[in-house]
Amino acid sequence: MKKILCVLLWLPILLSAQINESDSLKIKADLSITGFWQGGNVETLIFRTKSGVTYKPWKKWVVKTQNSYVYQEFGREKADADFLSLNFLYFNPERKIYPQVLGFLSTNFRREISSRSLIGAGFTWQAYKKEKNWLKFSLTSEYEQTNFDNTDFNIDDYDSNDEINTFRATVWVNGKYYLFKKKVIITHESYIQPSLEESNNYRWQADFGLELPIWKFLNFKINYLHTFESIVVEGQKREDQFLTFGFTLKSY
Repeated sequence: MKKILCVLLWLPILLSAQINESDSLKIKADLSITGFWQGGNVETLIFRTKSGVTYKPWKKWVVKTQNSYVYQEFGREKADADFLSLNFLYFNPERKIYPQVLGFLSTNFRREISSRSLIGAGFTWQAYKKEKNWLKFSLTSEYEQTNFDNTDFNIDDYDSNDEINTFRATVWVNGKYYLFKKKVIITHESYIQPSLEESNNYRWQADFGLELPIWKFLNFKINYLHTFESIVVEGQKREDQFLTFGFTLKSY
């Protein structure tokens, strides 16, 4: 077992590349795994997987799905065992402005979220596109249902409720840029997601990546992820930050 974990330490495959649904390819896919293990005085195990697929079932329609799983263990105690599935349906994504439908499903062990689902719709504005470089802004609205395994929260207004449901609005900013004759790739994917009903219920996330191409289908990647959630179980911190290193494996 320790030999396997050491392999994960030295050969991680990090977060997948950011797929652009406006590309002309009929199908695109990537698969990623990251692993880290430390033994001795402090025992740490981190295992992460992420996959992404875009597919054109019809000429003007594109389906995009991103699924990830995270497991973390510190001192042989489980800290995370989380699943996240992001699913989109786009119509005419080659245009400057195009509509989309979305559905999300997730769990979060550390935040004691047994299930969270969102379903909604909106539109995307392709603000910039030149060769492989692009920048997009999206505005969507969703209905969210979140079920907790705890009823004691950092905001007293939500105490005694194991389910928090609300309508949300989400502003997204996504981009990808090739620099220095395509020897450096910068990616970013961020959003802010306030409730339309309660001003103290909101979250945001910022995800930044720097990639160095090694081969056509393989990049070395540095990734920084920062998340914030206003409503958490009492005693938990609202923010999480991750700085990770590894590789991106893709089919395009």
